Amino acid sequence: MKIILLDENIPAPLKKHFSVAFEVFTVHDKGWQSKEDQELLEAISEADFDFLMTADLNLEYQQNLSKYNLRLVVLLTYDNRYQTLKLKVPVIEAAILDSDAAEKIIRVDLRN
Repeated sequence: MKIILLDENIPAPLKKHFSVAFEVFTVHDKGWQSKEDQELLEAISEADFDFLMTADLNLEYQQNLSKYNLRLVVLLTYDNRYQTLKLKVPVIEAAILDSDAAEKIIRVDLRN
């Protein structure tokens, strides 16, 4: 099972749309909503999450992700509202499952 943490910019209700192949939590579930990026990445890595999913296109450039034991899933989207993203969960899951385990950053283009 793949364990994902949804960043604050991803709607929390989205977690209920993932298949049983994924266990999904939100930043709020873990009580980490006040953490800055570096502190959040450290907490995620220590908690053995496999992925951090975000719509923040700058995170990968602002932090040295090689220091952390996690992979970043970056959603490339014009609209990160729940109603839009819930329809894209199968695309997101496929991108994660089809990715090479050595990839630290998985970019999922949802703009079409």
